[in-house]
Amino acid sequence: MGITKTIGFSTETNEMAEILKALGHPARLEIVKILMTSPSCICGDIVEVLPLAQSTVSKHLSELKKVGIIKGTVTGNNICYCLDEKVIQSIQSFISLVQTTCKTDSSCC
Repeated sequence: MGITKTIGFSTETNEMAEILKALGHPARLEIVKILMTSPSCICGDIVEVLPLAQSTVSKHLSELKKVGIIKGTVTGNNICYCLDEKVIQSIQSFISLVQTTCKTDSSCC
């Protein structure tokens, strides 16, 4: 059908593809970096750091939340975001597997 066809791939593969796709934008990577240095963060704090409008930051936060990279909790009028350790661990495991496979496979370029 096209390059977006996901039928025939495992659920795990499709989920990792969505996670990595979400991380494929510089603003989202910056948001992850900000959250790495903070146990939680209110959306307004993120907006102050990035050269983007609040609505744009909210869209990026929504994409990260949709794939589970971040979680958010509502406190009054504010939403506090943090990284989801489980999803971060799955990304780390995937990257480690790729790295280990390339190091041990002599046919790797």
